[in-house]
Amino acid sequence: MGGKTLATKIRRIAMWSGPRNISTALMRSWENRPDTWVCDEPFYAHYLLNSDADHPGKDVVIANQENDWRKVVDALLGPVPGNHSVFYQKHMTHHFFPQMEGDWLRQLDHVFLLRDPRAMLLSLIKIIQTPVLRDTGLKQQCELFRLVHAITGKPPLVINSADILKDPATSMQKLCMALQLPFFAEMLNWPAGPRDTDGIWSKWWYDAVIASTGFKSYVEISTELPDDLQVLYQECLPYYQEMAESCLVVNESTSR
Repeated sequence: MGGKTLATKIRRIAMWSGPRNISTALMRSWENRPDTWVCDEPFYAHYLLNSDADHPGKDVVIANQENDWRKVVDALLGPVPGNHSVFYQKHMTHHFFPQMEGDWLRQLDHVFLLRDPRAMLLSLIKIIQTPVLRDTGLKQQCELFRLVHAITGKPPLVINSADILKDPATSMQKLCMALQLPFFAEMLNWPAGPRDTDGIWSKWWYDAVIASTGFKSYVEISTELPDDLQVLYQECLPYYQEMAESCLVVNESTSR
């Protein structure tokens, strides 16, 4: 994505999401802006190295990505490749550990991406057969939401992925407005194919987004949760509802 002008003030956008959301499509959207550089789940290797998570390609990710979280933070706050003025950082909330708390969070503009936990769980079990609460990222997302609120003195931005899929143009315009950044129509469509900025784990997780050229249409999921997920769903719900109270209003019927 060459041909971009020198940055005068760098905006660092931290988009915090749980798994099986539209986080990678949203990363595509921001990468297609003329002023933005993106990075993909920079704390993933650190998470895999320091948890018992059994994810596809675990050893490959650890071997190929920086796994010292302090060095990762230095990169997130350091020079932006190509002198871009916006540095968009796609984060998974379950990759964040309490020892990573610190003043560095003040230097980012935080946005929290939600997805209804029932739909998220039905998607997650396609990858992780028996997920636990940590795999959903919701508890960590809510704790991080509270932490950012305490550090900055104001509730961070929250946006629901269902609203983006129902009305991408309005959602992205309002998100950019809330971040005090210009909206670009290029955020609504992008060329299909892999990116050099995709994590090495893309071969296991990104088939759909690699083939995509824009946000998919919203589809209401009517499938019932299996009985063995009901307890986990009830664990997720209070965290989701707490953050949903702060959702950016896309239209009068926006989901809460």
